[in-house]
Amino acid sequence: MTTERRAVGAYGERVAAQHLQDQGLVILHRNWRCSAGEVDLVLRDGDDIVFCEVKTRRGPAFGTPAEAVGYRKVRKLRELAGRWLAETGIHPRNVRFDVVEVLPQPRGATRVAHIRSAF
Repeated sequence: MTTERRAVGAYGERVAAQHLQDQGLVILHRNWRCSAGEVDLVLRDGDDIVFCEVKTRRGPAFGTPAEAVGYRKVRKLRELAGRWLAETGIHPRNVRFDVVEVLPQPRGATRVAHIRSAF
């Protein structure tokens, strides 16, 4: 991955984290990693635990950011969620999988779309 792509991804994760905090969610982990992979954000929303994938795109050439979350990524996030829950010993009432799309716009504005229960 190029340095520029990493910078865009890191920017998107910062914007998404702030957006979710502004909505009242509490960040438990950023970039949680294990041998199987990484989860961008793990949050608490009331009694629920939320596993969030952040997708940032600079333009519409390859579709919406959420369209980049395919079957393999969904399967991987479900596996990682199980590992996180086992490791932490947390037993939430509900587990949710969200996607946050971050689209930087011209003139400094950034569009953020929070897709709750994306899968």
